[in-house]
Amino acid sequence: MSKLRVGLLFGGRSGEHEVSISSARAIAQAILSDQNAQKYELLPFYIQKDGRWLPGEIAQQVLTSSTPLQLNESNTQSHNQTSLPIPTSPDLLSSSSTPVTDVDVWFPILHGPNGEDGTIQGLLQLMQVPYVGSGVLGSAMGMDKIAMKMAFAQAGLPQVKYMAINRAQVWSNPCVFPKLCDQIEATLGYPCFVKPANLGSSVGIAKVRSRGELETALDNAASYDRRLIVEAGVVARELECAVLGNDNPKASVVGEITFESDFYDYETKYTAGKANLSIPAPVPESVSSAIQEMSLQAFAAVDAAGLARVDFFYVEATGEVLINEINTLPGFTATSMYPQMWEKSGVPFAELVDQLIQLALERRG
Repeated sequence: MSKLRVGLLFGGRSGEHEVSISSARAIAQAILSDQNAQKYELLPFYIQKDGRWLPGEIAQQVLTSSTPLQLNESNTQSHNQTSLPIPTSPDLLSSSSTPVTDVDVWFPILHGPNGEDGTIQGLLQLMQVPYVGSGVLGSAMGMDKIAMKMAFAQAGLPQVKYMAINRAQVWSNPCVFPKLCDQIEATLGYPCFVKPANLGSSVGIAKVRSRGELETALDNAASYDRRLIVEAGVVARELECAVLGNDNPKASVVGEITFESDFYDYETKYTAGKANLSIPAPVPESVSSAIQEMSLQAFAAVDAAGLARVDFFYVEATGEVLINEINTLPGFTATSMYPQMWEKSGVPFAELVDQLIQLALERRG
C-alpha cells in the first residue's frame, strides 16, 4: 500500500516565522515516528520571509537546524535545488518540474498573517488538495479579532466590553483623535488593552492605564494593522481549551496559564520559564464544563475545522466565564498548550497529528 504524501508547509511571511519552524519540526518528527511512518511520506516546503517556496533538501535543512534561512543564502545553494516563487499561476502548480503536484494532503503550519488568515488556505483550496485546519472563512474570522467577536456576540457568548476602531480614526486630524480617546475612556476605562485586529502571538498589543499610554498604544497598533480593537481590562485567570474535529468536534481538558509579567505578551509566551501551564486547570468542574461547551460553540460560530485553541477569562470573584478569542492554527511544538491539552486528554502528540491529517481527508470527502 502506497504512503500518503504529506506536504508540510512552514516558515512564511509573518513575524511568527521562527515559531512556525518550531511547530513544523515537532510535526515532522511525529509524521516520521514509527506508527505514522508506515502511513505517511513527508514532503517539507519552506516559505522564506520574501515568499519564495523552497522544497526538498533546503526545507529539510531548515527543519533540522530550526534556523530560518537568510534571504541571501538561497542564491548560494546548489543549482539542482528548485526554488519556487509564490504560486500564482496554474502553470506553476501543474508543472512536472516541481513536487507541489506530488502532495496528497497539505499540513500548513504557518502562524500569523499570510498563514492562518485564509490567504494560504485560499491557495490550497485552488489546488483542490485536502489540507489540515480551517478553510478560508474560518481562518479569516479566527484571525480578525473584530469579525471574531461579532460572531461570538451573534452566538450569545459572553465577552469583555470592546470597541472596534480603524487606522483612519487614529491617524486623523487633531480634533478627531482626542474625541476618540475620550470615547474609549468613557466606554472602557482603564486599564484597557489595545490590539491590532489581525496579528497573532500578542504582537503589537499593549496594556494601557493612562491617556498618554493610550495615545502611544493606538499609534503603535495602527502601524501594524488598519483595523484595531480596544478591550476593557479584567481581573481574571486565563484558561484555554483545545478543540479537535470537523462537524462533530470534541473539547479537551481545560488548561491554565499563569505568569508574572503584566500580561501574556510575546516575550512571556515564547521565553522558556516565563509562563507556567497547569493541565488540567485547578477550577471547579462546572467551570471546566462551561468552558468546554463554549469552546465548541465558538468553533462552530467561526466555522472552524480540524483544530483550534479557545481562550477564556475566568473571573473568580463573580464566577463569570468570558470568551477571549479563538486561534485556528495554534502553536504546535511538543511544549505548546494545544498538543499538551490533548496529551492530558488521552491523545498523544503523534496520534494527534495523525487525526488531523485524517480530518483533512474527511473534510475533503
